[in-house]
Amino acid sequence: MCQSCLSWSRRRFLGAAAASIGAATLGSGARAAGVGPDEALQRLKAGNQKYVAGPQLCVAELSRTRASLAKSQAPWATILCCSDSRVAPELIFGGLGPGELFVARNAGNIADTDVLGTIEYGAEHLHSQLIVVVGHERCGAVAAACDVVAKGAKLPGSIGKMVAAITPAAEAVVGQPGDFVDNAVKENARRTALAIRQNSEIVAELEHDGKLKIAYARFDLDSGIVDFLG
Repeated sequence: MCQSCLSWSRRRFLGAAAASIGAATLGSGARAAGVGPDEALQRLKAGNQKYVAGPQLCVAELSRTRASLAKSQAPWATILCCSDSRVAPELIFGGLGPGELFVARNAGNIADTDVLGTIEYGAEHLHSQLIVVVGHERCGAVAAACDVVAKGAKLPGSIGKMVAAITPAAEAVVGQPGDFVDNAVKENARRTALAIRQNSEIVAELEHDGKLKIAYARFDLDSGIVDFLG
């Protein structure tokens, strides 16, 4: 959380604004349990608009919510995003508080076995009703995959194995109009969302029953905008 968000004087100054948006940003388990997939998606979109328009409103009264969340959680959305330090899910979706997002992160936002198990846990046991794969502008892992495809780059250690999961997305868009890396970012997010659906019977069944929605998006580092692509 940014320093201004931790400042007591800033919290007091923005107290009225924080109170007005509290219902949308500071979720409790009881409230989150009643959030449907479509409402969850709209909350993320509205939160991102707030983040772009006024990022200083990412004030969170953590002490007020900590006690109510200490023994249980009911996050209303699951986010798979890159480990990039510039992509902070709770902030880019409007300054969300503890207990609202179930987050999995790795370089390149890939749904490997560990991540898929995490997503299934969020959907099956915590009843998160929305899964969003978020790629981002200038992703280093995706750029590395593009270098492998276009330049035959060799990557050391486990980095090469990690990037190998991204190279099919780069191969699929090589030669297409536009920026190669950015096209691969979008394609990688799309493929990851599809892989979650195809590789998880738990998620697929919940989606089929209308209890869960899967989406993918691209976060723009320059503007702060999350563009929902599908």
